[in-house]
Amino acid sequence: MEFDTFHEITNLRYRYALGLDSRDWDMYRSIFCDEVVMDFTSYSGGDGPATMAADAWVAGLRPQFTGLSATQHVMTNPLLEVHGGEAQLRMYMKAEHFLTEGDVQGEFAIGGYYDDKVIHTPQGWKIAAVTLTVWWRRGDPRIMEAARQRGAQ
Repeated sequence: MEFDTFHEITNLRYRYALGLDSRDWDMYRSIFCDEVVMDFTSYSGGDGPATMAADAWVAGLRPQFTGLSATQHVMTNPLLEVHGGEAQLRMYMKAEHFLTEGDVQGEFAIGGYYDDKVIHTPQGWKIAAVTLTVWWRRGDPRIMEAARQRGAQ
């Protein structure tokens, strides 16, 4: 595998983190294919993976992250397998979420890893599917819904 390919693909996950933490929704949206498969059942339960437009995914996250006071997503230990125009990327993650205003205040953190399916498009490598596996949780998860309500206003 060429270093440029490794760098371009792992950089998607770093831009995922930076886009969320800086609330740069254009950057965040730019890393995804137009249609994505998201599986966050390890975090939130539910019926399994959901296929949706990437624009809808970003729009759905925006109120919650806008409502939080700050976040910091850390990505590390990239493991990458490339097979032609498709790749599998696994990265460890830790996500810290802070809410310091309103009725519910506190911190909530999760740690685990992301498994991404990445494909090569005419615009470069893009994330086509994301699976989050949560190993641990710390803090008050109620701040996430409080932030969503705050961000929707």
